[in-house]
Amino acid sequence: MLRLILFRHAKSDWSDVSRPDEDRPLTNRGIRAARTMGEFLTAIDQVPSLALTSSARRARDSVDLARRQGGWQCEQRVEPRLYTFEADDLMGAVQSLRDVPPRLLITGHEPALSGLAGRLMGGARLRMPTGCMARIDLEVDDWSEVATGCGELRWLMPPKLLTRVGINFTR
Repeated sequence: MLRLILFRHAKSDWSDVSRPDEDRPLTNRGIRAARTMGEFLTAIDQVPSLALTSSARRARDSVDLARRQGGWQCEQRVEPRLYTFEADDLMGAVQSLRDVPPRLLITGHEPALSGLAGRLMGGARLRMPTGCMARIDLEVDDWSEVATGCGELRWLMPPKLLTRVGINFTR
């Protein structure tokens, strides 16, 4: 069984419309959310073995902040194919993964992430707000076998749920 954690990048800054989309930074709220999600994964013992991220700055920064705040020791790699807004492209990228461990985190974009999650669950619909993570367990043994309907949503956690109630992940 494979475990896939989908991480939508945290809130990004739209104030400079001349900035290319791929270069948009995180807002202060986004920085806090990314850190919170890193602590969350550590607190529930779900740290990935590998973190792949879109090449977009907001995605790279989100996973880097989460990884550092959570104290994760996993490798982080930029995967340019993950800079997509299409679920089909994201599914193809996942199916083409080789030599990837069974607990993987992918940081990317909407609507590709929610579209992929829905396909993996056999056609479900869900919405992933900024900074949200979802874990999907996949009933396959290799990433090349990932297909529509092979997954089960185990949890979906938006950062607001944690930050609004003031959860503190003290180790």
